[in-house]
Amino acid sequence: MKTGVWVLGDHLWTGQSALQSCESDRENTPVFFVESLNHAQQLPYHLQKLVLVWSAMRHFAEELRQVGWIVEYTASIDFQTPLLHWIEQHQITELRIMSPVDRPFKKLIQSIEFPCKVTFTQNNRFIWEDQEFEDWAKTRKRLVMEDFYREGRRRFNILMEGDQPIGGRWNFDRENRKPPKGKLTLPEALWFEPDSITQEVIDWIKNSPLFKESQSYWEIEPFPWAVTRKQALQVLDFFIETRLSEFGPYQDAMVTGEQTMWHAMLSPYLNIGLIHPLEVVQAAERAYYNNRDKWQLNSIEGFVRQIIGWREYMHGVYVYMGEDYPDRNYFNHTNPLPGFYWTGETKMNCLNHILKQVKETGYAHHIQRLMVLNNFALIAGISPQELQDWFHTAFIDGYDWVMQTNVIGMGQFADGGMMASKPYAASANYINNMSNYCKSCAYNPKRRTGEDACPFNLMYWDFLARHYDKLKQNHRMFQIMANLERISSEELGLIRQQAEQWRSENLHTEYRLPSTPVAHGSPDTASQSVS
Repeated sequence: MKTGVWVLGDHLWTGQSALQSCESDRENTPVFFVESLNHAQQLPYHLQKLVLVWSAMRHFAEELRQVGWIVEYTASIDFQTPLLHWIEQHQITELRIMSPVDRPFKKLIQSIEFPCKVTFTQNNRFIWEDQEFEDWAKTRKRLVMEDFYREGRRRFNILMEGDQPIGGRWNFDRENRKPPKGKLTLPEALWFEPDSITQEVIDWIKNSPLFKESQSYWEIEPFPWAVTRKQALQVLDFFIETRLSEFGPYQDAMVTGEQTMWHAMLSPYLNIGLIHPLEVVQAAERAYYNNRDKWQLNSIEGFVRQIIGWREYMHGVYVYMGEDYPDRNYFNHTNPLPGFYWTGETKMNCLNHILKQVKETGYAHHIQRLMVLNNFALIAGISPQELQDWFHTAFIDGYDWVMQTNVIGMGQFADGGMMASKPYAASANYINNMSNYCKSCAYNPKRRTGEDACPFNLMYWDFLARHYDKLKQNHRMFQIMANLERISSEELGLIRQQAEQWRSENLHTEYRLPSTPVAHGSPDTASQSVS
């Protein structure tokens, strides 16, 4: 009997269950890494996403070699050909793979006819196990994130005093919604210079015609991201030392020219397995206990909520929902994704700024994603499926499990309220309050009609009018719909006319993503000759 382990590109952690199951016999256990060119080209992925995953895979393979594992690393047109050759070469009778998070990729693996037994070990990249979430969800009438968050705090004893939350409150959201008014002193982010392995990846992609399409959309340099667990832990430590104490109040704020604000910048590393969410939460908790006399609880609670609440909840919902979830479209929105999501060329300063930031870095923080990129697509009637695939393509931390729930569910309300109690739709007033984008914009955030009326206003009121019957039934939309009813029929008619004209002039796209399902689960996303 011979056991081998296939390490996927988002399972880059020595504690992952497939490796752990063979830890006692590592000197006799072959380990395989493969990069698939076909997989890399299914979508025009952000170039920095390709570099991150590929370089992190290479670094991790070398780390395993150094501690005694038998590692083979290769590149190929597909996964199947080199994998079957490796199995035959090593006479492997059982292949162990930590179960992929993303359904499409697991189906891809299951479609391969292996000449040996295949064992999927339990995925241990999250704090909650899949079955634990399902058991919890089955007891609920609605999957409310706040309920899940509180249960997580109790289960894992995070920021608790007995069975009660520290400070006597579960939620400090009111203190964590400050607009960026006045002079703010923003902290620096921790970035890295590419080493020889990373630079080799960068150079090859830059010179490869295979990624020509991605090269027309995304920047590959400068590439500042961490690619090893050691570096990812440095980012965590740096965040705790320089940003965590002030994270809360301005976590929803947006400032022109500021890409990271007080955010941790850990999601790319969490999503490929370089660090584990529980160690992140526990590190933040320890720092708070060591600084209770100086730090405000709302900052630490706000950060913990992002990990043990939001991130774990999104994964759990993905696991729990049926396979038809990504096809849901509650509002029947079918407009194409605007071309400016690819180019950034729009007179709306908020979108122009954020989209160019994504082009340069593959990153935007959660409010930029939810209340600008998602919000505009929702009120403009963009296809949720096109938007979800764009998010998956554009973001360095984008994978099926996280983008499906964030876009289809939270951002687009395409599931009809299974996740969110009301749509995250807002006019220009929200953006004007929570950012300084509007100060240097060609449009007036206070106007609903006219040549300089902000498209966010046109689309917002038109969205409410288009879906009046559905939205009126939502009790959380009562006051908003009452505001709509106060607008005169003449003004509302003009708003809707201008909204339709704007859509006809601007909602066209230079690129339509494939309509066929793609297996963008495991991010083994590039291929070249491997030395």
